[in-house]
Amino acid sequence: MASAAKELRYNHANAVYGSLAYDLDRELRERELGHAGEAPRQREAALERPKVRSVSKVRTRERQQLSVFSVVGFAAVAALAVLVLMSYVQLTALSAETVALKKQLTTLETENVTLTAQYERMFDRNTVKEAAESAGMSKPSSSQIYYIDLSDGDSAVVYQQAEPGVLSRLLASLHHGIYTVVEYFD
Repeated sequence: MASAAKELRYNHANAVYGSLAYDLDRELRERELGHAGEAPRQREAALERPKVRSVSKVRTRERQQLSVFSVVGFAAVAALAVLVLMSYVQLTALSAETVALKKQLTTLETENVTLTAQYERMFDRNTVKEAAESAGMSKPSSSQIYYIDLSDGDSAVVYQQAEPGVLSRLLASLHHGIYTVVEYFD
């Protein structure tokens, strides 16, 4: 730390520390006073001379080889860009289809409410009675009512067909075989 303080340009015997400001331009003034009686240097004369720009010989670069990996890389990037673009197209199409289906759903829901109300009204007792009377229906009279007695035991009569012929059995067997093969492959 002490060596860094010695290297500072304002670190000399005349430096003042404390609340007074450092005189940073002191060295510049001393240099100007040291060169006070001298003739102007040639550097100023060089500044006044017109500058001539020299044209250097143009060098061309050698043709570089195109790497196979760079071509494959650019092709892969282009393919991925196309795939991303196509996925955005599909996403947009699906979004449009979803919106259309939601509109159709709301339409069908309102239609369901209407049809449910009509259905319930159709099975209303008074509505059915009015529809039957308007069609000419009336309650049956006692002469129109018949009762069936099922107290006897059940009986069934089985009628058998005559014994099938050879040709009909062959056709039935063939039909059964074809049906079994078709059913197996379905």
